[in-house]
Amino acid sequence: MADMQMTGPARGEKTSGNVASAANWLGAAMSLALVVGIAVWGYRLIMRDVSGVPVVQAIDGPMRVAPENPGGQIARHEGLAVNDVAGSGTSAKPPEQLVLAPRPLDITDEDIPVSQIGPDTSLTEAEQVALASLRQDAEEDTSSLALTDIMSADDPIRALADQIAANATPFADLDPAPDTGVFDDTATEQVAAVDQGPEIIPASIPGVARSLRPAQRPAGLQQASLAIPAAAPTGVSELSPSEIPTGTRLVQFGAYDSPEIARDQWTKLEARFGEYLEGKSRVIEEATSGGRVFYRLRAHGFADLSDSRRFCAAIVAEGTDCIPVVSR
Repeated sequence: MADMQMTGPARGEKTSGNVASAANWLGAAMSLALVVGIAVWGYRLIMRDVSGVPVVQAIDGPMRVAPENPGGQIARHEGLAVNDVAGSGTSAKPPEQLVLAPRPLDITDEDIPVSQIGPDTSLTEAEQVALASLRQDAEEDTSSLALTDIMSADDPIRALADQIAANATPFADLDPAPDTGVFDDTATEQVAAVDQGPEIIPASIPGVARSLRPAQRPAGLQQASLAIPAAAPTGVSELSPSEIPTGTRLVQFGAYDSPEIARDQWTKLEARFGEYLEGKSRVIEEATSGGRVFYRLRAHGFADLSDSRRFCAAIVAEGTDCIPVVSR
């Protein structure tokens, strides 16, 4: 069969080329959209972290709600022996001790209102005995108060007291008061007996004829007193910064606006840490920083770096600033 040549283009190759082109354009668009989206997302993330404060919206309603019955519901018929039969299949053991419920309390006579309690008119045993004796006296003395009046009175005790006071014999007349100027003879004799003075024993009676004189006070006796300690020297040695060689170990307590303030601070430190500052010299060094003049308060008298560090450790433990430094 002879070969046949066709001059027209092939349709299959044209269709596959269009699909590939469309796929390429779609992938490019998706890649571009992804890049733009990542750029926008990154920009927003950076701006939010720099200038924005994230706000989380709270959930509506209370965070915690208390139950209506916190204790729960109490089951009925709880603690009965019959429940063990259904639970374990056997009855429970009888309890070791049975206690009856107490009887209900009744109101006694002491529980009645105070307003209903009347005055106690009952007589004691002693008052009854006195009343019986008064009844016997009343039978013999017709001028006394009748017993019927005492018993019918509102207050029998008060009526009885009035009766006893009426029949009582009055006391004898009292002696006149000393300030009236009237004295009896007995009082005058008593005063005279007191004013006679001490009685002198005659020499014929044996005994001590002469009292002994007290011994003389020892000549070496001295009045005991507390020894007053000698006042500690208040002078503080102060060194000039120019006198201190370079490399000397010092400690610095702080920087102040004037030398007077620095010296006052040293006085306060000496009052608190007198034992630590013993043998140390005060150093006030002038310094300038940023156009401002200040004065450093330092202490001199340390053997090495370890000595100054131990000193500062003890001072810092008491709540005061202290820094080991080296003179320059």
